[in-house]
This record gives sequence, C-alpha cells and structure tokens, in this order.
Amino acid sequence: MKDNFSTQSNLYAKFRPTYPQELYDFMFAQCSNFSAAWDCGTGNGQVPGVLSNSFEEVFATDISSQQLENAIKKQNIHYSQQPSENTNFKDQSFDLITVAQAIHWFNFDEFYKEVKRCLKPVGVFAVVGYELFSSNEETNIVIEELYHGLIGPYWDKERYLLEEGYKTIPFPFKEIETPNISLNLDWSFDELIGYLKTWSAVKHYENDKGVNPVDILKKELRQAYGEHGKIHYPILFRLGKLS
Repeated sequence: MKDNFSTQSNLYAKFRPTYPQELYDFMFAQCSNFSAAWDCGTGNGQVPGVLSNSFEEVFATDISSQQLENAIKKQNIHYSQQPSENTNFKDQSFDLITVAQAIHWFNFDEFYKEVKRCLKPVGVFAVVGYELFSSNEETNIVIEELYHGLIGPYWDKERYLLEEGYKTIPFPFKEIETPNISLNLDWSFDELIGYLKTWSAVKHYENDKGVNPVDILKKELRQAYGEHGKIHYPILFRLGKLS
C-alpha cells in the first residue's frame, strides 16, 4: 500500500468528507453480529468513529503513523500500524470488514486473501468511496481545470479505479446489491480549499514545482464558488459475503 497522506494527515483529518448515515444503516442491516469490526487503511479514523457506536470492538489499521496520531479516539477503537495485506489478527475475527477510499492502493490478491482469512463465515465485507464532487457550473469548470489539467499528470496510476466507480476492481465475494447513495454538503470556501489540498496529486505537484496548485487557481475558484456553496458527491458502495 502506498503512503500518500502522512505529510498532510492534519488536513486529511480536518477536511475529508464523512459518509452519510444511510450507507451505514444499509451496511449494518446486512450484519448478523456486532462483536468486532476492522477498518482497513483507516486514515483519520472516520469510519471507526461511526462503527464504534454499533460494534463492541473496532480495530483500525494504517501504514501511516501520522494518520493514526490524528485519528478519532474512542475507548473501543484499537489502532495499529500495519499493512492491510498482512496483519496480526486471528482467523475469523470480524463480523464486518470495511475499506473506505483506500482499496485502490492495495495489492488486491494479498488483501483479499487477508480479508477472507479474517472475516467470520457470516461476516460482511464493504468497499466504499466517493467520486469527484460537483458544484455549480462555474466551479465545476475550475475544478476540471485543476483535476484534469494542472495536476492531471500527477495522479497516481491507481486513480482510474476510483474514476471507474470501483466497478472494475476484482471482487471475489458473493455480492449484495447496494442502493444509490449520495452525499450533499454545504461547504464554506475555506472548507473547499482545505479539502482540495488533501488530494494526493496536489501534494505531488507541490513537491515537484514548489508551489501548491490549489493556490494558483484560488482567486478563480473563489469567484466561481463564492463564500459558501453546495457540494455533491456520488458514493461508491460495494458489499459482499464469503458465500
């Protein structure tokens, strides 16, 4: 798994959007037990923060110590620094295994082998994420200029899996049909800028050019977006069981 987020873990924790409760409600409705859950590539611990309200124990892993330091802290959340493809968990430990906005960084064969080892026979496996957001027409034009133009060459090759809605990733599980879910937010301009600066390609560009590309388009983006605006994210959601 790549570590693209350690150097901006504080921004990640502050500005990354959360997932709607509708997603969790559907996910939990498929679960038979609520003893233990594992969130893989947990980042700032957004997902464990929600899981901890329903599961007795939640385990969360990431390869970034900086991300884990900024993660949500609760008594029944247990963080550990280890790769999702090779953990120290016991066989058949979890009723639910989740991976949010991270599976495109994993080695699929090794990760799925680990999921199948750690998941209980009636457990549930969930892959979630979100696509590129949209806003008003003027803002969308500036974001298009940033995403595909300015930082286009700086996206990691794995990004295309997100752009394809996770529909093309291998998924060796008995799949459960999921509803169409979206996330709609009211964001200030500062929240929008903060989120854009968490993009991995933005950091790659900044490391190469010595300037943050979001700052280059900041004036143009402010004129398009204003001080507050609407943000729409299509949610990616795949759910499965072992059999």
